[in-house]
Amino acid sequence: MTVIGAGEGMADELRASHRDRDRVVDVLRVAAGDGRLTSEELDERVEAALTARTLGELAALTTDLPAVAGTVVAQVKDVVRIEQQGGSVRRGEGWVVPRVLEIESAWGDVTLDFTQAVITYETLRIDLDMRGGTLRLVTRPGVVVDTDSLVTEFAKIKVRAAGDVGTPVELRVEIGGRQSYGRVVVRPPRRGFGRRTPAA
Repeated sequence: MTVIGAGEGMADELRASHRDRDRVVDVLRVAAGDGRLTSEELDERVEAALTARTLGELAALTTDLPAVAGTVVAQVKDVVRIEQQGGSVRRGEGWVVPRVLEIESAWGDVTLDFTQAVITYETLRIDLDMRGGTLRLVTRPGVVVDTDSLVTEFAKIKVRAAGDVGTPVELRVEIGGRQSYGRVVVRPPRRGFGRRTPAA
């Protein structure tokens, strides 16, 4: 059985980043292009987005737009918890990366795929309590993983970086806690997957 809960914390009061503001501006421009906002409304909201201080202020600018447009800010969570036993859990395309991810797992696998994840924080802290399973992280350029704080017991850690060394860091994943009788695997996407196109 898989039980997933999330602590909302004070997400609306969290300070907005440049990336958060740019994302909302993009949403507003698409809405205007669809005829949902007048040019005057667009100008007003873009100005408000660029000067917004918190995620709550940004969310207020998209509440009357279709849910798809406003989900990025509305779904931001401070803490998310995953509990599972003897099964598997996967976070894939479009999942919103929280600030803290608590994982408690026994004899099962947890896969976190960052290739098309929505990244809203600069750091993700994973508090791991895993026994007899695999924590698998599928990364993309700009996502780096630090396992220095992880305590292992009869467990293996395998890390393979994704992308160019010179790529700016978009997200730093810090894994702490304990892994027993299992593995932590960090790797880029397999060939043939993702949005990459062949070189000319």
